[in-house]
Amino acid sequence: MKAKRGFEIIRSYQNQEIHLPERKTKDSAGYDIEAAEETIIPPFQPGQSPTLVKTGLKSYFPSNELLMLVNRSSNPSKKGLVLANGVGIVDADYYNNPGNEGHLMFSFYNFSSAPITLSKGERIGQGIFLNFSVVGGDNATGTRVGGFGSTLS
Repeated sequence: MKAKRGFEIIRSYQNQEIHLPERKTKDSAGYDIEAAEETIIPPFQPGQSPTLVKTGLKSYFPSNELLMLVNRSSNPSKKGLVLANGVGIVDADYYNNPGNEGHLMFSFYNFSSAPITLSKGERIGQGIFLNFSVVGGDNATGTRVGGFGSTLS
């Protein structure tokens, strides 16, 4: 029987030694997530797009939950890395979407003066599962049509 929530490796990263996220202590809220490949993040320049760091992972969970992707607390002070979106919110219908299979990625800006290299297998952030509520009278009926940053129709 499949668990209620969990992580899986996407097809294109099978057999590439991707580690499923783990909590390091029994009271940890977040699952540590690693980079799936070496990625160089250049110093920030006005107008540049953030660098997407691939994890090789996707996640499934109930429709009344979300997966929050957050930065490691040491990344800003030690490496100058901040998430471009502050916090990444992954919806349940992102899983197995036709655009990218639900590939989880972290969107980083580098505010240091030198390029930052993230190594394959380096912990880059955490995933935290949360419940959410909707307001009375909510009747959303749209369906996801794409992957990362996609628009619903």
